[in-house]
Amino acid sequence: MRIIKFLLKVCCWFVAISIFWVLFYKWVPVPVTPLMVIRTYQQQKNDQPIIWEHQWVSIDKISSNLQLAVICSEDQKFEAHRGFDIEAIEKVIENSSKKKKIRGASTISQQTAKNVFLWPGRSWIRKGFEVYFTFLIETFWSKERILEVYLNSIEMGNGIYGAEAASNYWFHKSAAKLSKQEAAAIAAILPNPLKYKANPQTSYIASRKQWIMRQMNNYGSLNLQKK
Repeated sequence: MRIIKFLLKVCCWFVAISIFWVLFYKWVPVPVTPLMVIRTYQQQKNDQPIIWEHQWVSIDKISSNLQLAVICSEDQKFEAHRGFDIEAIEKVIENSSKKKKIRGASTISQQTAKNVFLWPGRSWIRKGFEVYFTFLIETFWSKERILEVYLNSIEMGNGIYGAEAASNYWFHKSAAKLSKQEAAAIAAILPNPLKYKANPQTSYIASRKQWIMRQMNNYGSLNLQKK
């Protein structure tokens, strides 16, 4: 009986703290993420130069080109769904059962939850926490805030985190001044930013950039839920 009461208290405290944490980041810039700490540790362990570039900027200082590019690249249903792309998840399950190549079904909301509140990994425990935090940010944050946090927290190169740092690193300009082509190039490397380069581009990244730009043309303008 004592164990049950203890577990219930732990669960209640976890829910209360996690909700407070999510509400705190609804208004406050995210200064650091678990992945930033992990990457720094890996660099130190491997006797590599410590690279940690991260400058938070508000979404109005991030080019609308980059906002649209990452949505077209990563999650074209971002504005419509409530955190999860059910159709994509069903396709993953179907392809898994048929032993076909599996394409990720993580939405921008899920990636944001993972980047800000959790650690990298593929365990079911981490995935369960990801679902929980995705539900919380979709409940308490606007779509605009989710995208703002995503664009300021995501890894965009070796030790490069967020749109401002990536823009300066790859194109030597602020995130507000990114052209459509430059934004698409940055979005093109997101599946593996440690492997790919936005500038200079390989033929694969150039091809992927062109695909993203076509998607941007077809998508139209963004109409995000405001803060």
